[in-house]
Amino acid sequence: MTVGSALTGPVLVLNSGSSSLKYQLLIPATAHVLASGSVERIGEPMGLVSHRTPEGRYDSEQPVPDHGDALTVLRQQFSSHGPDLATANIAAVGHRVVHGGATFLDPVLIDDLVTAQIEDLSPLAPLHNPAAVAGMHAARGRFPDVAHVAVFDTAFFATLPPAAYTYAIPRALAEKHRIRRYGFHGTSHAYVSREAAAFLHRDYADLNQVVLHLGNGCSASAIRGGIAVETSMGLTPLQGLVMGTRSGDVDPGLHRFLAGLGMSIEEIDDLLNKESGLKGLAGVNDFRELERLRHSGDEAARLAFDVYVHRIKHYLGAYLGLLGRLDVLVFTAGVGEHNPALRAAVLEGLSRLGLEIAPALNEGASTTTRVISTPSSSTAVLVVPTNEELAIARQTMELIS
Repeated sequence: MTVGSALTGPVLVLNSGSSSLKYQLLIPATAHVLASGSVERIGEPMGLVSHRTPEGRYDSEQPVPDHGDALTVLRQQFSSHGPDLATANIAAVGHRVVHGGATFLDPVLIDDLVTAQIEDLSPLAPLHNPAAVAGMHAARGRFPDVAHVAVFDTAFFATLPPAAYTYAIPRALAEKHRIRRYGFHGTSHAYVSREAAAFLHRDYADLNQVVLHLGNGCSASAIRGGIAVETSMGLTPLQGLVMGTRSGDVDPGLHRFLAGLGMSIEEIDDLLNKESGLKGLAGVNDFRELERLRHSGDEAARLAFDVYVHRIKHYLGAYLGLLGRLDVLVFTAGVGEHNPALRAAVLEGLSRLGLEIAPALNEGASTTTRVISTPSSSTAVLVVPTNEELAIARQTMELIS
């Protein structure tokens, strides 16, 4: 890898899931995406491959036994449909890692020790970290001449104060098994909060912000002067807001109650992670379908929407109390960026708290950052499209440069 390529070349961003590999090749300085794609159903009899460039989309099916084969397929897609990785002068490969625990507080160059440490954190993220490690091994084998960087979803929330991250359980047990609140979606929260400050031409360190990341997975954060001081997700991504299929906050005693009904711990975990949230309340986890049902008069959909909004307001109010002053409220991710009715419902009745949106500005979806609050609102309310791949690419480039 030459110095020139390290400073100007594109970054290949990889997101390795348990049965998928998503990728994007982009130039961090300009945010220009050269190509993106995914390899789905890894380990199943037939995998689904999709590669997208400015010229078109190319879909195919073929067996993809493991992540090593997925990386081979990735290279084949670039070779067949472009751009050719052999001549792209890739500066680095950035890897999204869900859980860095208390070990990784910043992006880090990947070596054998780092992969071992990430694997050691697998009990905290059994569905995610082993897949990330598999992707790292495969990618380092196929791109041995460039730097590989791990960027952690939990890192932004490493700044949470002890009062925020500590569970009120026996300390010895918590310390031995690393039980604490970690938070997730940190890459998104960090990116959009910085974008909001830049858009408003304000110093990031001078702003108190609340970010609402609302998609199929949902999380909220309180950021004081650029430092995360609270977030809704906890030891796992199950805690906090109502989500597409996750319950969010429930009484911890629910587990014992359900066990008394004959359910195993695996069944309870599956219920709360995959069959609850909007899906459990209304039978659908896609917010667009929920809105269609709600507008058709479906009572279950109406209640699901109300529960979803109520939980967001609950956290927003708590974060107002923690911060003392709120300068910026940000909506982001699929639902936050594209659903004006949801944004209006969240802020309904909050004008006396300095949160007031302009209906005309709030209408429609967002492809660029925009203000939706009234001039008289003491808190600027923004919609900021998230871009985790760009954030990973930029953090990767900052580290290697």
